[in-house]
Amino acid sequence: MSDWKEIDGGVTAPRGYRASGITAGLKPSGLPDLSLILSEVDAIAAGVFTTSTVRAACVDYCRQLLQAKPSAKAILCNAGQANAATGEAGLADALESAKLLGEALNIPSESILLASTGVIGQRIKMEPLRAAIPRLVAEASETGSDAAAKAICTTDLVPKTIALETMFGDRPVRIGGICKGSGMIHPNMATMLAFVTCDAAVSSHLWQEMVSRAADRSFNQITVDGDTSTNDSLIALTNGQSRTPAITEMGPEAEKLEAMLTEVCVHLAKAIARDGEGATCLVEVQVSGATDEVSASKIAKIIVGSSLVKAAIFGRDPNWGRIAAAAGRAGVPFDQENLRIQLGDFLMMENGQPKEFDKSAASNYMKAAAAGEYLKEDTVLIQVAVGNGGGFAKAWGCDLSYDYVKINAEYTT
Repeated sequence: MSDWKEIDGGVTAPRGYRASGITAGLKPSGLPDLSLILSEVDAIAAGVFTTSTVRAACVDYCRQLLQAKPSAKAILCNAGQANAATGEAGLADALESAKLLGEALNIPSESILLASTGVIGQRIKMEPLRAAIPRLVAEASETGSDAAAKAICTTDLVPKTIALETMFGDRPVRIGGICKGSGMIHPNMATMLAFVTCDAAVSSHLWQEMVSRAADRSFNQITVDGDTSTNDSLIALTNGQSRTPAITEMGPEAEKLEAMLTEVCVHLAKAIARDGEGATCLVEVQVSGATDEVSASKIAKIIVGSSLVKAAIFGRDPNWGRIAAAAGRAGVPFDQENLRIQLGDFLMMENGQPKEFDKSAASNYMKAAAAGEYLKEDTVLIQVAVGNGGGFAKAWGCDLSYDYVKINAEYTT
């Protein structure tokens, strides 16, 4: 039983934050496309970013800022243009974006972190962005999280948000988050875009460590299509406005805060996997019995990312051989005589040997999951054991449908 509760408010649930999301004219669709998250005071900032060699200007910008000074007051995100692979001109656009917002907020541009999402190779449309900055600032409010969550979306079917609260003594501490992502999801850091706010007081080095570990157990454990983005960014702010004692080293309070941070990130990561382009269901793979968590994580992510496994789930085909094959190519040694595979309640393999099961019922189990409502009972659960070790991990993904190909075949046309 967790000692936190879910609350409303997203990134503005923690004390001392405002947010906004508006239509600036950056997207051809005319949908909301510019968002702001603002802390009333300087916040400790941490980030985890894409490992891709081809990176967006905002990624390099944020990395450099956080290395120099791990604090910030604002996050500005544009949707519609990724501003990746745009050279010096793209970097100049990013710098101007920060400068414009800094002037509007009367804060240094170095206190602003940036994120972009959209089509790779396209620069930010600076003329509409310049015109929209004053309105973006004017509309920032303590109830603006939902608007910000909508304004960071691209091919997402739904905005994704969460907020949790726990008690430190007699004072509440809150963490909120929003994210976007639907395709090009196979993060080697964090996720497409995720923004997290917190009102605890945490030292900068410890906050970065917490955020990195939370990313490893959430966003780094999801995949939709095996493609890592040029823009992947997880940015997390914590501003101390809960007025609770500062956390400077690992201990019970730090562990409690990190567990809640991880839960926020897991919720958001699963929402991305569930909203995968063309997906009909969420897939969760649990791997146990490995020598350590890292080994279990590798196996779980290989299975959930296998195109053959994903296609079988879309076809409601309980083909456990594909699961076994994926586990075997994960690069993690194990004795196949110890392999155990279960789909929902259906045990398919035990001690490396096939088991008799009702294939029709197993197929119906996957059909029922696909018929579930968004964020309801729509999960296909695969449990795999590879031995007797203590290593355990989860990974999340989705099935592979015809619509995924259609969406991405026509992405820019």
